[in-house]
Amino acid sequence: QVQLVESGGGLVQAGGSLRLSCAASGSIARGYTMGWYRQAPGKQRELVATITSGGRTNYADSVKGRFTISRDNVKTSVYLQMDSLKPEDTGVYYCNAKLGVSSNWGQGTQVTVSS
Repeated sequence: QVQLVESGGGLVQAGGSLRLSCAASGSIARGYTMGWYRQAPGKQRELVATITSGGRTNYADSVKGRFTISRDNVKTSVYLQMDSLKPEDTGVYYCNAKLGVSSNWGQGTQVTVSS
């Protein structure tokens, strides 16, 4: 079981930037795929970006070219650099750690982008 704690959310104007962090309680180096998801009010949770243990990344079309996911050298933290933010990026952002059928979620961090 991996425990995840997100941080870095907040209020930002459109066009601004935020950097989200996700700290894992244990080693995520051994095969965990890490991801960021978001949920806007009244909408389903959706994929934002994922990164495999080998560093392969995947992004939702809506954030390609604006967001960058990364993980640190010892692979206990994952980051989401968000640039050129838009009001439609507003939502609660959740960190996820997945290994096989095991899926672990953080508590979420609020991101609000004002127009």
